[in-house]
Amino acid sequence: MSRDRSPRRLRRRAGDARAAVRRGALMAASLTALSLTASGCVVVHGEREVLPAATRAEAARAVAAFTAAYNKADKAFDSSLDAPYVTGPFGDIDAARLKAGHVNSPSGNADHVPLKLSDVKITIPKKAGWPRWFLADARGNKAGDARWLLVFTRSGLNERWQVAYLTLVAPGAVPRFTTDQDGWAEAVPTGSAQLAVAPDALSADFATYLQKGGKTFADGAYTSVERANRAQRARKPGLVTQFIDKPLTNGDYRPLALRTADGGALVFFSSRHYEKRTAAAGTTMPPDNKDVQALTQGEVNQSLTLEFMSNEVALDPAGSGAVSLLGRVPGLTSAQGG
Repeated sequence: MSRDRSPRRLRRRAGDARAAVRRGALMAASLTALSLTASGCVVVHGEREVLPAATRAEAARAVAAFTAAYNKADKAFDSSLDAPYVTGPFGDIDAARLKAGHVNSPSGNADHVPLKLSDVKITIPKKAGWPRWFLADARGNKAGDARWLLVFTRSGLNERWQVAYLTLVAPGAVPRFTTDQDGWAEAVPTGSAQLAVAPDALSADFATYLQKGGKTFADGAYTSVERANRAQRARKPGLVTQFIDKPLTNGDYRPLALRTADGGALVFFSSRHYEKRTAAAGTTMPPDNKDVQALTQGEVNQSLTLEFMSNEVALDPAGSGAVSLLGRVPGLTSAQGG
């Protein structure tokens, strides 16, 4: 039998071989995709797809992992034990608290009582892009009957869930949220013009309010009462106290907001505050507690500047009206003598 070895015949055979390779590659890719789909391991583009931030099971695991790490760190007064599980304003407060505890009790926390969270209600928004985040609303065995609001966030698919905000509110203060037929909540854009104050403006407005007052925020323990307390502390015999308030809006300190059933939003935001105490000439600074001393750098002679980080949670009404602060948890992060 003769074989056609002409150049045209050889080129056609080479083309057929390449086509077969392509068909094989396409079939392999199709089988791989089918296999991934069947196993549930489908890769999606989180920056474009509107998806729940987490599954409910994943969120529950994140709450349990944080609680375990938090308890280990609190018992040992060792911030390295829960550092991978915290970030943002709460991360700063927690690290400073543990640092002061370690300075004053290097062997650990003799008064440690494990945190236990019960009646955990998880609210997961559907959204596109990062960060993804969700809210855990629970009852804790500390701080009386207050509800613990923990906001978990992460900025990538392979990152660990971390608590960025931890605030305490009175029972019954958490509003109902807007949810779809599957129970997923709605994240509110930080620049939303549908609210009395855009979430990304709340931190700056709160700093301005503490300095000058105004009608942006409703009266309450964290607003009008705080301003009155500051006025009383500003001048005492032999001691002057100055207050400086700074907004925080970027990165791990960005505000996060959930749509409420009435069209408004529950907003978590953060702020930084400074308190400078100056003693009159010829007098000395009153002594501070050991935790403040542990976080103080430099010699305290005539002045002491305290730096605080603060988590806030607010009800921001739709349209117009005063913003109500439901909870505020500040924490000392550093101090400087002078």
